[in-house]
Amino acid sequence: MEGDADIARTAALFADPARVRVLLALGDGRALAASVLAAEAGLSAQGVSAHLAKLRAAGLVVAEKSGRHRFYRLAGPDTAELLETLARFSPSQPVTSLREGTRAEALRTARTCYDHLAGRLGVAVTSALLAKGALAGAPDTRRRPGDRISAPLREHPYTLGPDAEAVFGALGVDLHATAAGRRPLLKFCLDWSEQRHHLAGALGAAVATRFVEAGWVQRRAKAHRALRLTPAGARALETHLGVADLAA
Repeated sequence: MEGDADIARTAALFADPARVRVLLALGDGRALAASVLAAEAGLSAQGVSAHLAKLRAAGLVVAEKSGRHRFYRLAGPDTAELLETLARFSPSQPVTSLREGTRAEALRTARTCYDHLAGRLGVAVTSALLAKGALAGAPDTRRRPGDRISAPLREHPYTLGPDAEAVFGALGVDLHATAAGRRPLLKFCLDWSEQRHHLAGALGAAVATRFVEAGWVQRRAKAHRALRLTPAGARALETHLGVADLAA
């Protein structure tokens, strides 16, 4: 027989700032080497190894071998969702330098939430897809009464719209191929920084992949979730989705 879930034991893993930085570095779903994670968290090789061992034992992180090298990634989207939820309930860290302020603003402007777009960019894309008829449902993406804070919505009011194939096709996303996979096509998260819905699921991942491959967004740093909208991306947003206010 088993008792209640040992929440305190799992929560203790998030009590170490360096360990949280390791998890955040993996928050976009990529697999990173321990050396990269050590640099991101400001740890020695021995220190990051100790943290990774605890995270692996808890099932939050998994390791993959490639040749002689070992890479680490989050165990799945549930871990990323947990990080997003904790971020919503957590106070902001004091900004003590220009670098920290720039980084915080970058995360709120555009970032990845596991493998899909989040921040102001993510919610703007989702709102534009609704306006263009690629998605149908709610008139806007603001948080509704009953929505769980910063978490995937179990039930959401969005479906594919009448112009979904044309709009996603213009963006370079193959809707039929994306829908053919095992992953749910449509999911939505409540963005922790914007308190609005952004597109997740297989379709959200396909859109984010397209943005990266087309050079419309670029990662700001090797182990950082923040994205930078490129001039080509700003033009694509305005041309295909009518979004012009993010160009600045």
